[in-house]
Amino acid sequence: MPEPKKDPPLRSDAQRNRERILRIATAELTVCADVPLSAIARKAGVGQGTFYRNFPHREALVLEVYRYEMRQVADAARELLESRPPERALREWMDRLARFAMTKAGLADAIRLVTGAPGGPAKPGPTPLMEAAGTLLAACEAVGAVRPGVTPDDFFLAIAGLWQIDPREDWEPRAGRLLDLVMDGLRAGAPGR
Repeated sequence: MPEPKKDPPLRSDAQRNRERILRIATAELTVCADVPLSAIARKAGVGQGTFYRNFPHREALVLEVYRYEMRQVADAARELLESRPPERALREWMDRLARFAMTKAGLADAIRLVTGAPGGPAKPGPTPLMEAAGTLLAACEAVGAVRPGVTPDDFFLAIAGLWQIDPREDWEPRAGRLLDLVMDGLRAGAPGR
């Protein structure tokens, strides 16, 4: 079976425009699920042609915002492991994941509008986040910082409470306490303890 044709890489200015649109769209869609696309283009400082070349319709934009945010969090795992001890990298990544969870909660209405329509696109799965969690957990297990055998599924079940926190309230202290409890649980039974 032939490989799918890949789009050529974007020029650096086109890539910057795209990322600026995604940053603005994330902020705007988190506040209002049906914000006009023209308002997003205007705040991003791009023309309608540039905007629609990147995102031909609302569905494409909303799903790409979700993927973009997820990819940013997933990529942070590797970056943190390069500059911090595994245990610290995992805990800092958990904070980034909490921020993503709060953003995602704000985007939930926009995602539902897009994926809930008959014949609409499917919501992207959390695979990049699962892989990132697996990488961090393996690094922590290798140095004896967490109990052996914790899977990404176990990890996401343990932090599921994040998605119960109201992002419109002062969520950071609550998320921090929850994540500290999860870290304590991950450390319990670790060989390096």
